[in-house]
Amino acid sequence: MLITYDLSDDTVYEGAVMGIVSVSLPDEYIQQLDLIENTYGLRNRSDAMRQAIRLAEAEMKDHLNMSGHVEGVLVIVHADHDDTWMSRIQHRYEDQIRMQLHTHLSSGRCLDVMFVSSESEDMREILKEIRSTGKADYLKLVIS
Repeated sequence: MLITYDLSDDTVYEGAVMGIVSVSLPDEYIQQLDLIENTYGLRNRSDAMRQAIRLAEAEMKDHLNMSGHVEGVLVIVHADHDDTWMSRIQHRYEDQIRMQLHTHLSSGRCLDVMFVSSESEDMREILKEIRSTGKADYLKLVIS
């Protein structure tokens, strides 16, 4: 089921007039939005959406501000073991992936943990390629 939710009704928030944005979200995302609202003690779903955007923006800035040689751990959760998209990415960037672990979770999804070492430009490309597939349920880079 798809529910359309109007995130704003041209209200004033922290002294600024908010524009109207309509977003169609599946039930699962609406539940997550409600969880964000309740976890952070926010007033409504609009505040929850703003918080989610701020968190995504902070992560994006971290990735854009990477420079030089980067080492860390890349954690990916994805749904379909039979889909070869992750293997193709791993092979394409095998020089940057020092070690990888793969396991099947009880939920039926897959967990990949990769120890990576590369120049920041290459790391951004790896992250961009994984995100662009739309197949990663979770993606996190922890830089050492």
